[in-house]
Amino acid sequence: MIKKELLELLFEAASIQRWNDHIRPHKGFAELDKQAHKMVFAYVLTKFEESDRGAEVDWVKLIEGGFFEFLHRIVLTDIKPPIFHKLMLEKGELLNTWVLEQLRDRIGPVEGGLLEKFHAYFFDPEYSALEKKILKAAHYLATNWEFQIIYNLNANLYGLDETRKKIADEIEEHYHLAGVQKLQLGKKTSHFMDLVGQLRFQQRWAQTPRIPETSVLGHTLIVAMLSYLCSKELSACPKRTANNYFAGLFHDLPEVLTRDIVSPVKRSVEGLDELIKEIENRQVEELLLPLLPAAWHKELRYFTEEEFANKICQNGRVEIVDTIGEKYNEDRYSPIDGELIRVCDHFAAYMEAYLSISHGIRSHYLAEGYRGLYAQYRNHSVAGFDFGLWFAYFKPGMGD
Repeated sequence: MIKKELLELLFEAASIQRWNDHIRPHKGFAELDKQAHKMVFAYVLTKFEESDRGAEVDWVKLIEGGFFEFLHRIVLTDIKPPIFHKLMLEKGELLNTWVLEQLRDRIGPVEGGLLEKFHAYFFDPEYSALEKKILKAAHYLATNWEFQIIYNLNANLYGLDETRKKIADEIEEHYHLAGVQKLQLGKKTSHFMDLVGQLRFQQRWAQTPRIPETSVLGHTLIVAMLSYLCSKELSACPKRTANNYFAGLFHDLPEVLTRDIVSPVKRSVEGLDELIKEIENRQVEELLLPLLPAAWHKELRYFTEEEFANKICQNGRVEIVDTIGEKYNEDRYSPIDGELIRVCDHFAAYMEAYLSISHGIRSHYLAEGYRGLYAQYRNHSVAGFDFGLWFAYFKPGMGD
């Protein structure tokens, strides 16, 4: 069972501001943005480890490690990074024990032994050893991406060069990973990560004030984590679990080329939505995919085209199916619950509206979206998962 308190916790990262003792952009520097960028870096690093080094990476453990580190950082959000790293070095076991206790009631009820895996991840050095290295490298690469912007705005700030050296040293520690070497060359794959980074600055619900603001990139991580949690509840096979997560993480990737076109505009003219999708797919082919190795293109298309359709791969071809169910819940079918991802996408929007209204910032766009999504999903199930319970956790009151 996925509890209300866990769902609320995921969105707290949108209110945590990074580098807030430096001059920095107003948008794109929330913890949620950084964590989302980190997981795209982790995907790229893992693909290079598999293709260039023949490494066997457990994708589900990678996803879970990213999820655990995300929750860990939210709980310890008040500690500045330099102090955080020193404390973890000297008192790491005690801090991890305390974090686990704070999260026990939230993650304990989730299916699949998530609490036990959380414990193993932070207390067993051998557990997910390779996945931890990839995630640590992804963490510093995402931090360094931020720092390049920070450095230009704070060139004369005391201690900035020391920070730059520490980040560079940490990245150098991960040069044994093929992807770190390639990204540091500053060639086409790093340009892809720069484009992904631009999604940090594309604001959701751009036509209305809202608290907390969320970016398109941060939103995709929320959708990915929600899809992962649903997959656990459905006892999804490993490939289905990983596909659902990364399809959620990449479902808005084309928007880096087209921007976030709101649904009312898409529906305003008959056939406009289909035309927008056609343009998006064309631009992905022409501008995004050439920045990545050709061997990855098929998978990225699988994640981003027909992103809300239930899909499998059979006999080398993609097939759209009514439901995944037990029939296709096997790695050999490489299934994706597109319909489930769509509801997670809408639930994330529902929470964005709910949180802003709860903070006293409302508009008719937020109110209509909030009420409309509740009415649409209050009795809705997908693949046997009752999404109505999630929407009921945050249902509108008399004044909403």
